[in-house]
Amino acid sequence: MAPPLSRRTLLQSAVLAAAVPGVTATAAAQASAATLPAPSSWALQPFALEDVALGPGIFTDKRELMLDHARGYDVNRLLQVFRANAGLSTLGAVAPGGWEGLDGEANGNLRGHYTGHFLTMLAQASAGAGEQVFTEKIRSMVGALTEVREALRRDPAVLSVAGRFGTGAEHVRGSYQYVDLPATVLGGAPSITLSAWVKPTHDGAWGRVFDFGNDTTRYLYLAARNGSGVPRFAITTGGAGGEQGLNGTAALPLNEWSHLAVTIADGTGTLYVNGTAVARNTAMTLTPTALGTLTNNWLGRSNYSADPVFAGAYDEFNVWSRALTAAEITELQGARAAETAAGRGDLASYDFDETTGGTFADSSGRDLTATLRRTWGGPSHPGFLAAYPETQFILLESMTGSDYTRVWAPYYTAHKILRGLLDAYLATDDDRALDLASGMGDWMYARLSKLPEATLQRMWGIFSSGEFGGIVEAICDLHALTGRAEHLALARLFDLDRLIDACAANTDTLDGLHANQHIPIFTGLVRLYDATGEARYLTAAKNFWAMVVPHRTYGIGGTSTGEFWKARDVIAGTISTTTAETCCAYNMLKLSRMLFFHEQDPAYMDYYERALFNQVLGSKQDRADAEKPLVTYFIGLTPGHVRDYTPKQGTTCCEGTGMESATKYQDSVYFKKADDSALYVNLYSPSTLTWAEKGVTVTQTTAFPREQGSKLTVKGRTAAFELRLRVPSWATAGFRVTVNGRTVDGTPTPGSYFTVSRTWRDGDTVRVSLPFRLRVEKALDDPSLQTLFYGPVNLVARDPATGHLEFGLYGNAALSGDLLPSLTPVTGAPLHFTLDGTEFAPFFEGTEDPTHAYFRRSEPRVVFGTADSGVANPVKADGTSLLDEIWAGAPFQGKGALVARVRSTVDAWVSAGLLGQADGETVVHTARTASYAH
Repeated sequence: MAPPLSRRTLLQSAVLAAAVPGVTATAAAQASAATLPAPSSWALQPFALEDVALGPGIFTDKRELMLDHARGYDVNRLLQVFRANAGLSTLGAVAPGGWEGLDGEANGNLRGHYTGHFLTMLAQASAGAGEQVFTEKIRSMVGALTEVREALRRDPAVLSVAGRFGTGAEHVRGSYQYVDLPATVLGGAPSITLSAWVKPTHDGAWGRVFDFGNDTTRYLYLAARNGSGVPRFAITTGGAGGEQGLNGTAALPLNEWSHLAVTIADGTGTLYVNGTAVARNTAMTLTPTALGTLTNNWLGRSNYSADPVFAGAYDEFNVWSRALTAAEITELQGARAAETAAGRGDLASYDFDETTGGTFADSSGRDLTATLRRTWGGPSHPGFLAAYPETQFILLESMTGSDYTRVWAPYYTAHKILRGLLDAYLATDDDRALDLASGMGDWMYARLSKLPEATLQRMWGIFSSGEFGGIVEAICDLHALTGRAEHLALARLFDLDRLIDACAANTDTLDGLHANQHIPIFTGLVRLYDATGEARYLTAAKNFWAMVVPHRTYGIGGTSTGEFWKARDVIAGTISTTTAETCCAYNMLKLSRMLFFHEQDPAYMDYYERALFNQVLGSKQDRADAEKPLVTYFIGLTPGHVRDYTPKQGTTCCEGTGMESATKYQDSVYFKKADDSALYVNLYSPSTLTWAEKGVTVTQTTAFPREQGSKLTVKGRTAAFELRLRVPSWATAGFRVTVNGRTVDGTPTPGSYFTVSRTWRDGDTVRVSLPFRLRVEKALDDPSLQTLFYGPVNLVARDPATGHLEFGLYGNAALSGDLLPSLTPVTGAPLHFTLDGTEFAPFFEGTEDPTHAYFRRSEPRVVFGTADSGVANPVKADGTSLLDEIWAGAPFQGKGALVARVRSTVDAWVSAGLLGQADGETVVHTARTASYAH
């Protein structure tokens, strides 16, 4: 059953139903139940995702692929790591693995981040697609995370499972739980038997079934698996080098009950596995008597801190003050100890029959009650929520250098979770989500506000370990919802002053910095400006953006190589198989969008279109998969690169942001002025905008970019507003606007907005024509290395060669300067062309074809209109060729204008000694006699 509509949704629905014929309350009720107020400093405001419905086209096709993933993926898998950390039942779910698993990169130290991304995707999918399944998944996840936080605030409680004979106690991997026994458990016995039923669930080495000791010098332990994968018992008073041991002969099976027993008496130790003696040591002189009373007496935990906690279940654990016979050990295989001749252990006997609480009764008669504990202590501090303990946050505070195997960006992960919860709240109005988010803010403030300023600056400057992603933006949004001063104060605690000050002074210090660690910082700074009015925040963000675009930006809109920035204006010199991390494009789009709210510089939206239509669309593979989002991490720009849509070990940051990108394609198609006096059309994309405040809808009908134009139809009330249409910087072949068939006066300028101001009436139709031209963009540090664009679309050559392909483009250039006539369209494949037998296709197509985003420009001879002069194309010292200089004068009004340009350029080059007189005349003659496309 669908949840009841909120008051806001019902009011908006009523307004639209009255204003726009045919719009019912059900159709209009796509608005979020909760609203994030737009800052008063924004000159422009975005529309909610639910206010912009995508029409058929490339964006809808890509989104549908991601929605299949959102619908099909079991969220219990994401919740597994959270529940495990809290000691709750994981419901049999298997962790996603990769960065979301304990066996993933850096020991899974980033786990939990992906759940935040997934929540955001679900929230966006719910708003954009309106399917109840997404809302239900959000509510399920929020409910589970609420239970997780509650469990983390308590002492651990037994997780009861089916045992070997009755019930058992499970220690879920990732729970860091163990059983603490009283110090007198071994009783200083000269002879002993230790017996346990265990069900291992993981094959990690050195997890302890039990470990009794003071430190790493005096102890006795039984490991389910040693370094060779077999059980090992050892006892020592002299550390690892003095161990007297017993090694098994085969690995214990996973997810099955096994019985382990060790006896020591009269200098002989014996190890039994499932009733069979598998190892005997007749020189085992040490006994518990030699160890004395020990401090740490643990089931499941090692005295060596680097060893893992035992993952699995326990049934009986017994300790006798004598060595049981082989027959007695055999009898234990079929019945509880109490039902055998051996009887219960006289030193300790635990049945693990408890189903609640956090203690285990001792039935030996000694009343040695055992206690369930966490290795990291506990409970967690109020508000804390994560898929791992607070330890990473604690360790970061004393770190001076990066080590992601110990600490991997805990505040980055906190950001993803916080952002996901905020989006969940905005999508569903579920107060539990806001409570969880607010609690995280309270917890972070309680922790960070106590640290000295110098400690904070050191932390945030550490590569990787100190990375905090877009947490400042999320905290500012939290503050906008709660109004609590502590939350705004928390946002300012993340100021990295040396970076902010350098960028505010327009000093470029980006060389050598990790790109994605720093880009989202600036989106947060813009939001801090919104909240505080402190100008240096906004100035720093604007200057930073200009340091990246175009100076560190590839043609597709991506940035970074091997995750890092290099020197300014080095493009060709940084191309590798690990260029253009997908997260960087995601975050640059967010920053561009937010800066545009403040200052309507069309360059921001030009970049937005470039990165969205190329890298972001191209990062998503064109096939569905319920288990994987199929998104790139890096997009290598080396010749013949094949995109990897299942990067690293999976569940990476880029797959997370990729899920988000694919469910919010419509978020920047339209903006409005804060006073509702103007509508900005930023992107040409099939869509329908519902503008409730004006009582109108605006439907954009187009197949762009497969169509070179768009039609906008206004429906609803009569309303006065300015329609501001973006004129892309590449639209040099003309930009024409008609309203109801009549041309609108004015001179559109590429790289600007064209304004149509009128009172709009129901049925008004606007047609926009923006013809494409084929053009090249040159690498800033190597003009001969170029990438090809047709309008907004980056065209890549599909070829398995691993060296740069060479192409010439002037051979059949049009008088307009358009290079398109040099290419041959592929019939039935829009935006596909061939050149010299090589296919060029849109970068946005998510295939696994080997591609060449850059090629080597080669114009060895002077050719006009396919007529070859036979004259070599001379080149200046700066790389500019004769043909470059001639065609720089395009567009030409006619052939005569081109020939005049050829004559003046040839004369200049002859005078400079760069071209012979005779060759010059041949060039002019060829230009005069050639035929040209227009």
